[in-house]
Amino acid sequence: MSHGDEQGYSDYGDTGHTRTRLPDQDPYGGAPRRPGRTPSRGLITVVGVVVLLIAAIAFANRGDHSPTTSSTPKGTRPQAASTSPTGTHPVNTKTGGVPSGFARTQQGAESAAANYSVALGSADMFNTAARHTLVDRLYTPDAAADRQSALDSAYTSMKFLSNIGLTKDGTAPKGETFVSRVVPVGTRTTAFSEDTATVAVWYTSLFGLSGDASTNPVTESWFTTTYELKWVDNDWKVSDFQQKDGPVPVGRDQQASTAKDMTKAVEEYGGFTYAR
Repeated sequence: MSHGDEQGYSDYGDTGHTRTRLPDQDPYGGAPRRPGRTPSRGLITVVGVVVLLIAAIAFANRGDHSPTTSSTPKGTRPQAASTSPTGTHPVNTKTGGVPSGFARTQQGAESAAANYSVALGSADMFNTAARHTLVDRLYTPDAAADRQSALDSAYTSMKFLSNIGLTKDGTAPKGETFVSRVVPVGTRTTAFSEDTATVAVWYTSLFGLSGDASTNPVTESWFTTTYELKWVDNDWKVSDFQQKDGPVPVGRDQQASTAKDMTKAVEEYGGFTYAR
């Protein structure tokens, strides 16, 4: 697996071009808005090894982006049917709170990849017991055994946790709520057989700390993660994945919510089971 190019919680300089209108005062404190703390470039190497940190959020804009015009003939463009709704639910069972028992079909692989991206980008990954369960459940046995130690080292790094505003046990400081969510927008299969599948998941993610004292407020970013899946023990399992930024839509000029409203939304709105 090559994940040195994965986004980390570094200087957040290459994670998309968005536009957000903040209220007159910082929504997470009342004082003038302060930039979030950012880790050193050296942390990118550590986090790059952490193959499940797929919910990192941008705190700065990318440089100038000029619109481009495609010259590809219309007839040669991919058809917009990669994630067309079928009305077929992916599964009716869950293992460890994560949907399981996906069909040995292309649609099953796509549903598995979408649901796995949600689990692997959740706040549960910052809890040791929950992380071990997710890695063992969602990865192939070889991949899980190969990466568990590196994941533990990265997720318990004091420097890493401090840089994203968490305590030494991976929880939010008192009075704040830790948010780490992945919301799939669509999937695309680039290769498929009965035993293997390559599925790209395009998603938006929310990451940060919601609370009046937070210096790392909840922000959004956009990524595409391509999963290599294998059919193991009657289900799809992740054997590898690669991630890249975007595609990133143009952000609307909307006022950011207050810490109170953000915390309330996180507590009141649950997640989905993703399917076609």
